[in-house]
Order: sequence, then C-alpha cells, then structure tokens
Amino acid sequence: MTTATLDRPARRAATGATTGSVVTGIGVTAPNGLGTEAWWAATLRGESGIRPLTRFDASRYPVRIAGEIPGFVDEDHLPSLLLSQTDRVTRLSLTAAKEALDASGSDPATLPGYGAGVVTASSAGGFEFGQRELQALWSKGGQYVSAYQSFAWFYAVNTGQISIRHQLRGSSGVVVAEQAGGLDALAHARRQIRKGARLMVTGGVDSALCPWGWAAHLATGHLSTTADPARAYRPFDARADGHVVGEGGALFVLENATAARERDAPVYGAFTGYAATFDGPGTPRLADAARLALTDAGLDAADIGVVFADAAGTRTADRAEAQALAALFGPRGVPVTAPKTMTGRLLAGGATLDTAAALLTLRDQIIPPTTATTRPAADCPLDLVTTPRETRVRHALVLARGRGGFNSAAVLSAV
Repeated sequence: MTTATLDRPARRAATGATTGSVVTGIGVTAPNGLGTEAWWAATLRGESGIRPLTRFDASRYPVRIAGEIPGFVDEDHLPSLLLSQTDRVTRLSLTAAKEALDASGSDPATLPGYGAGVVTASSAGGFEFGQRELQALWSKGGQYVSAYQSFAWFYAVNTGQISIRHQLRGSSGVVVAEQAGGLDALAHARRQIRKGARLMVTGGVDSALCPWGWAAHLATGHLSTTADPARAYRPFDARADGHVVGEGGALFVLENATAARERDAPVYGAFTGYAATFDGPGTPRLADAARLALTDAGLDAADIGVVFADAAGTRTADRAEAQALAALFGPRGVPVTAPKTMTGRLLAGGATLDTAAALLTLRDQIIPPTTATTRPAADCPLDLVTTPRETRVRHALVLARGRGGFNSAAVLSAV
C-alpha cells in the first residue's frame, strides 16, 4: 500500500469520524485474559485459552475442550444481590460493561435522563441458569424454581441488567444473529447515536458451557473432534475439521464523536462502516456485506490494512470466505487474521472480541496472530498472519457469519 492510498482515505474517514460514532471504552472477558489489556497482551503472545472443560463433567461427550474463562470469581465483580438472579453470561457482561464505562471516563449520571442506552447481542441467553431451574422443576417441583427464571434465561437479560446497574434509561435492545450479532448490535447502537443519543453501551458476550448448552453445540455437527487443544481449531488449514466453542466477548462505549471530543475522552477508533446481508439458496453473500460496509465507510478495498476473518473452521465455509476475500482484495492481497483461534468461537461475543482486537491493532499498529494454522490450504489464497506483525494500518475490516445465513461486516478506522 502506497503512502498516497493511505493519505487519501485517512482524510476522508477522519471527517466522518469527527461527526460520527467513536469507541471510547472497551471491556473484555475472554478465555485467554480477563480485562482488555491482559487479554490483548496474551493474544499478542499467542497464548490460547482453549483447554479441557471443567465447568461440567464432559467425559462422556465426543468433544471435551472449550475456551473457558478461568479464575473468574463472581463475588469479586458483583454484589451478592445480583448473584442469585443472574446467569454466568450476565455476570461476564456486567463485568465487561463496567470496564468499558470506567475506561471511557464517562459518567452516565451527568447525561440527560434518556441520553444513554444499551444494545447487546446474545445467542443463548442464560442457558446455565435455565438448565438449573428446569432440573429443579423436573426433580423437585415448581415450588423449587427461582422467580428469577422468568428473566434470567432471556436473550435481553444482559441489556436489562446493564441498564439497571448503570441507570442507562435511553433506547435499548437486543439482537440475535449468532456470530454476526455482535456487529449488528454495534450498528444498532450507532443508529441510536445518529438519532441523538450521547452514549451507548454495546457489543456481545455469550456463555453456554453447560450440559444443556453443550448438547446444542454438538447438534450443529460443526465442532472439531480433535482432542488436542492446540490443533482442534485451525481455520483455513487443509486439515480443518470444525471449530471450538468458547465463552466471553467484548462490550464497548460508543459515543457521539463531537460529545467525546468536548469532554476530551480517550478514543480507540471510529465505527465508520457497516453492512449486513443474508444468504440466498446456494448464494453466499459475505462478500456483498464486505463491499457494502466499505461503501458505507467511504473507502475502497485498497484502503483496508487488515481483515479479521470469520474463520468458521470447516473446509467448505473457510474456502467460501477465502474466495470472497480474494475476489475483493485479490489473492493474498491483504493481511488476514483470526485471533479467535486462541479463544474458540464465542457466538455473539466472537465478532465483538475481533472488533476489540481491530481497535487495538489501530492503536498499537500490530496485527495479532492466528494460531494452530501455520499455512493456509491451497484453495484458501490468504496472506494469513501467523505471528504478530507490525504494520501501518488506518482501517480494519471485521467479518462475521451466523448460522442460518447471517453475514455482517464492520469497518473500524483510526482517528
């Protein structure tokens, strides 16, 4: 990429960034690091959080590894009142939301009464809480089911609990689109900013590492049966045989750029482009989502310095994504990475964790590696980043696909 091609879109994107939506806070809960900086340091070191399952006895299942978050002590992060009414996924979400708000330096109490809201993505809701209460119903009777079951299992519970705890009374919601949902949540939050909201907490966190959730994961037929955690999830590899499931994700504080500048807020980057498409019969449309996101950002393919791939981990899906990227950027035409190989696929949390990685790449000018895969298959003509790569990048593209045909793409830009 020449200096000229960098300077032109940089000026163009900077104009939109100063009047659009910027990220001022990041909160991360991930299998290889709790907290944004701890996770980012581990990711740059190539440290994996994929390990044998411990949250339940998986010895009788054909897959017994996952991306678990170790060392998360609920009582260290939440008051006892919330512990009885929340699932693990909500506890992780509340922790990430607090970190993001603290990092942003914002005080929602100083905003107009309806000036801040929450939009999150979820794929499973409070699965573990639901399993526990259903077990109580079946084995003991209805009088032993917690009243909190009425909402603790629900997809929107993370949005609700975050808004209550931080008194965010503005327009709020939840989206469900599996792995693509996290980017969709960011787009919904950006829409609220454009309508006049000053601040939105947004992103996605998921966790369904319990027997009930595990049965659903196995039913997809897409989990890798390779027992070695270091080799189980290797997207774009000729030996790829599926993915590994993980828990966690990232939440962000998205703000009006002008308001953020007025209070001298820290800015990680701007959310400059987004698009979503839906596959038709035999017609994958991931490439269309990427093109439309670039158009929304006012950029060309040559302006993108790195792509964070969806990286499904199955041969058919990997080939389709690689061909879509080759059609847009040319074979091996742009650095591509999938740091989710260190965490597993996190459902609604997967694309948001990639978004966090994209923002920190813009900040530190270093691309995190893809692990497990050392060389992409011949039918995946990608410039796959397998060791940390210093770079000069102003714009990053994040791709995500959700089961059922969802495709989403987002562009993050330096400011």
